Amino acid sequence: MKLSGVKVLDLSMFLPGPHLTMMMADHGAEVIALEPPGGEPVRQVGLKQDQHSVWFRNVFRGKRSINLNLKNDQGKQAFFELCKDVDIIVEAFRPGVIDRLGIGYEAVKAVNPGIVYCSISAYGQTGNKRLAPAHDLSIQADSGAVFINEGLDGQPAQPAMPVADMAGSLMAFSGILMALYRKQQTGVGDYLDISMQDSLIAWYANVMGPAFAENRSPVVKDERSWGGSAMYNIYQTSDGKHLTLGGSETKFAHNLLSKFERLDLYELCTQPPGKAQQPVTQFFRETFATQPLAYWQQFLADVDVCWAPVRGLNEAIRDEHLQQRQMLLTDADGNHHLGVPIKYQNEPAQPNFELPGFSQDTQKVLQKLGYSDAQIAAMAADKAFLS
Repeated sequence: MKLSGVKVLDLSMFLPGPHLTMMMADHGAEVIALEPPGGEPVRQVGLKQDQHSVWFRNVFRGKRSINLNLKNDQGKQAFFELCKDVDIIVEAFRPGVIDRLGIGYEAVKAVNPGIVYCSISAYGQTGNKRLAPAHDLSIQADSGAVFINEGLDGQPAQPAMPVADMAGSLMAFSGILMALYRKQQTGVGDYLDISMQDSLIAWYANVMGPAFAENRSPVVKDERSWGGSAMYNIYQTSDGKHLTLGGSETKFAHNLLSKFERLDLYELCTQPPGKAQQPVTQFFRETFATQPLAYWQQFLADVDVCWAPVRGLNEAIRDEHLQQRQMLLTDADGNHHLGVPIKYQNEPAQPNFELPGFSQDTQKVLQKLGYSDAQIAAMAADKAFLS
């Protein structure tokens, strides 16, 4: 597999860090999760399947679990011995914590100059907000994402997806791989400062027109992506269900309006989004409301237009296409797992569905580092780790 031989030490919790290190594990990396004394918090969050939370299952498969007391001299010494043996460290403490613990990049680089050390935080390691506590919702609100997630009532709506968390995960994943590639050329590692807010803002490439060109926030309902385009919108059907039109290119408008025998509306679809397209939006709203979703599925089946029904999450994840794409996996015990989105023709991912118990690998990892059974027993007595 692509990352066979790569060793990762993951100190992070919750979503961004654990998600990216799980993706590395899926592609062959050896990932050791250094869990806090109480264990990874998401072990206990949300519904469980076969005694493991579904969240934990979706970010922790294929990893090994250890615990080291980083405030204990023997625990810290074991940490640095482990650092000598890994290629990547991922942490997501609040800025300053790792340095106060004495395990920051400079300290680790002193024992492993090739280390790729990635810190993921809400606002980054620099700037006025660096120490502010924040999870996904706060970052989305502070970055304008909640504002543009405006409901039909004109009020900001609770975001449905943790996009700041996931943007941070994917930016960190990309940055780590670039640093690994450079390390192969130079033998020198690097330090990555990944901000969830930076990562989210970087995803705004296609929506910055009003802010950059006219120095204003968008009028959300008038923008192409958020309701201003008749061909990029959500419509209710007569049975209370919904469908979406998702392609505002004029060729799709022509195709659909031809099917409706309403090409008189086509020129309006060539106008900028907003008020000019309202007559078309109103036509679609009134027309789609006359028949149930099943009727429109048949009606649109032979039309070359971007459209899709609004499906419930449970229905959507079990779609036949996703089964064919192996995005819903089932292990030997019948437990479900999300699939692997990065699909190589050569050396494809091989997700390992095993989930470690808290600290189950601590003694094995210490033995591999050269600790004797007597030393490990002494460390346990000194509370250098929990098992």
